[in-house]
Amino acid sequence: MDIKGKNAIVTGVSKGIGFATVKMLVEHGVKVIGWGRTKPDFEHELFNFVETDVSDLESVESSYEKTVELVGKDIQILVNNAGLGHQGKFEELDVKQWIEMFDTNVHGIFYITRLLIPRMKEIGEGHIINISSIAGTTGIETMAGYAATKHAVNGISHSLYKEVRQFGIKVTNIMPGSVQTNFFDSIDSVTANDNMMKPEDIAETITQVLSTSANYHHVDIEVRPLKPKG
Repeated sequence: MDIKGKNAIVTGVSKGIGFATVKMLVEHGVKVIGWGRTKPDFEHELFNFVETDVSDLESVESSYEKTVELVGKDIQILVNNAGLGHQGKFEELDVKQWIEMFDTNVHGIFYITRLLIPRMKEIGEGHIINISSIAGTTGIETMAGYAATKHAVNGISHSLYKEVRQFGIKVTNIMPGSVQTNFFDSIDSVTANDNMMKPEDIAETITQVLSTSANYHHVDIEVRPLKPKG
């Protein structure tokens, strides 16, 4: 798809992968509506910010209405990036943290994507990118809740693409390893460092995937740092 002139929603744009993706997409001529809890320090004629809590259905539906007012109903690109993780032994993890991870990482994808699919089907075009994790393919000690949400993201992605592919809609599941973002601020066992991938690396992958020909479909992409220990 030639992405110049297309409309996109990117979630979780305050920092990290979402913010890097916004900057890269507008450089390629995409009009981006960024959804997030906090407005990023970024101004561009092709960028608009809509304050959104993806874990809250009413917030999502309100943000969708505002987005349609800004760019219309033809939204060809959706990057479901918003997510969070809490660490803790299974029996010690706070129930509220467990629920928060599922509300944000899983329910948020459902709340948003279901709103865009009908119009994507009508115009015969769309690309949904879900940011999962390598935690979606393997268990991680003290990260059971987070891993469970990313296993769910993988299941959603794999099932959804089979539903919508005949309508010209792609669904791509990207599973990064460690990325140097604020995600690790709340993870005591890991500190973000220069051996990790950069948010711009993931943004570049997203942009490349979006730009492929109509009948070429990336289903799963797993990316990792080549030398995680330097």
